[in-house]
Amino acid sequence: MTARAVPSVVLAGGGTAGHVNPLLAVADELRARDPEAKVLVLGTTTGLEADLVPARGYELWPVPRVPLPRRPSADLLTLPRNLRSAVRAAQAAIDRIDARAVVGFGGYVSTPAYLAARRSGVPVVIHEQNARPGLANRLGARWAARVGLTFEGTTLRGGVVTGLPLRHEIADLVGRRTADAAGTRQAAAAALGLDPTRPTLLVTGGSSGALAVNAAVVGAAASLLTAGVQVLHLTGRGKDGPVREALADLGTATAHYHVREYLSEMHHGLAVADLVVARAGAGTVCELAALGIPAVYVPLPVGNGEQRLNATPLVRAGGGVLVDDDAFTPAWVTANVPALIGDAERLGAMARAAGATGVRDGAARVADLVADAVAEAARTGASR
Repeated sequence: MTARAVPSVVLAGGGTAGHVNPLLAVADELRARDPEAKVLVLGTTTGLEADLVPARGYELWPVPRVPLPRRPSADLLTLPRNLRSAVRAAQAAIDRIDARAVVGFGGYVSTPAYLAARRSGVPVVIHEQNARPGLANRLGARWAARVGLTFEGTTLRGGVVTGLPLRHEIADLVGRRTADAAGTRQAAAAALGLDPTRPTLLVTGGSSGALAVNAAVVGAAASLLTAGVQVLHLTGRGKDGPVREALADLGTATAHYHVREYLSEMHHGLAVADLVVARAGAGTVCELAALGIPAVYVPLPVGNGEQRLNATPLVRAGGGVLVDDDAFTPAWVTANVPALIGDAERLGAMARAAGATGVRDGAARVADLVADAVAEAARTGASR
């Protein structure tokens, strides 16, 4: 076991890829430091973690889902009972592996994990993905031993910027692009049936898709194709119909407009992309920055505005363009995207600016915070 390893740790986070992917990246880093380390992951049986965690070789310890109501509702009546049950489940996980730390990434299961750790005298380490923190992490940060932040300026007590722990496919792609960008692009294009010589636009609204983004881009398909742009359009599951219908209306000159509902090998799409159109989730922004890929960011217009905040530092640095959802129209795409993707000098400058903001060792930085918290607890006798 190395000096920076941790012998046993419980990790909590689930529900969305934004919580699960960084969790798995940190779990992989902890295991790489000590293959004998005990790693137990808290999650629900219905979220993405139910599939992703066991597939990566980690045990998932079920914890009841306990939403924290943002406003008065019937959920408030059952909250105390449900929370007690969830805390007991988290406590059992801590006891089972004699955990030296609890690491939380936000989401429904993190709150009971933080409370159980506090009750047990086990140090808590938090990682916050978004520029605007969620309820669970705002609570846990009140007594956390260490707090890692993805973005500068996130308001959590004691937070230090670690960047986002990158999922292993993206971390691997960073290395391969650095070693052989042209070869990596050609291999990815071959895997996807694309032309590696054409300027390529990747369009994605995330796994669930984004109808407004889909409509705006396919509405400008004629101008993109006329400009020689190759499009890889990921519509989201069940949302490809309107895109295919719009293309059918254009006739047969759409061979270079490729439509898929979803791409499980997203790293192939990123390897071949010269420009990306996407929402501005923390994972998307950080992965594109780490890879040095310019993007047009169209933040989700609902929620607490965290997507705009996520993209703002990168955009200010020159690595992307920010467009309001209601302003992102076929006319905007026609007027801006073909000219941008066709301007190699500007696109190169944006790629360098994006890369300069990217953090590529986020998982190692968070693992260091965990090791520091465990070492401090051992010195002070704060841990059990």
